[in-house]
Amino acid sequence: MVVFSSNNQKKTQLGIGMVEVLITLFVLSVGLLGVASMQFISSFNNKSALARTQAVFVTQQTAELLRASMTLSSVTDGYVVDNAYFDQNNYNFANLSCNSSTSSFDCHCKALPESIPDCLSGECNTQEFAIFDAHKMSCATVASNPEAEIFVECDDNNVLDADACTAGSIHRIIVRWPETGWQGKSRVANSQCNSAGSSDYDCVALEVLL
Repeated sequence: MVVFSSNNQKKTQLGIGMVEVLITLFVLSVGLLGVASMQFISSFNNKSALARTQAVFVTQQTAELLRASMTLSSVTDGYVVDNAYFDQNNYNFANLSCNSSTSSFDCHCKALPESIPDCLSGECNTQEFAIFDAHKMSCATVASNPEAEIFVECDDNNVLDADACTAGSIHRIIVRWPETGWQGKSRVANSQCNSAGSSDYDCVALEVLL
């Protein structure tokens, strides 16, 4: 009969060692970093998507205001809107000032400024309606994105007549906002959103033919 001494018996290992703990912590850390990165990217993309959704809404609403304000041209056949719609000084609060350090929306939109015609309470001519609409759309532009801007332009097919946007011309509505590429990557410049080759802005552009 063979007798095994107690020194030759294998001992059962209880618990886990320090190496296993370190490996587990490393794997867990890598996984958590991945989850955090996904959440950050998701937040980044959601902000951009919200800005684009609001820009689409503003451009479409501005187009409807242009259609609602069109009248027969006195110099050509077809419909036009008042020249004041294409005066960029009427947009983005360019002709307004505020001593407050609050946002543009809080400063100019919570109450109608004195210099803006109140076309809801009283009668307005076509020029006053254009100024009122420009202010209203400027407020809608910055309602959810304080850095956004709106532009109303025209590819005038006859610059010699009195209409800033001759009947049959293309009206272009642009809402743009600052946008940076993910991880600082360069972005393809959109000529409608940027000037002089800059790629600092993204935008929504809508072309309208009255």
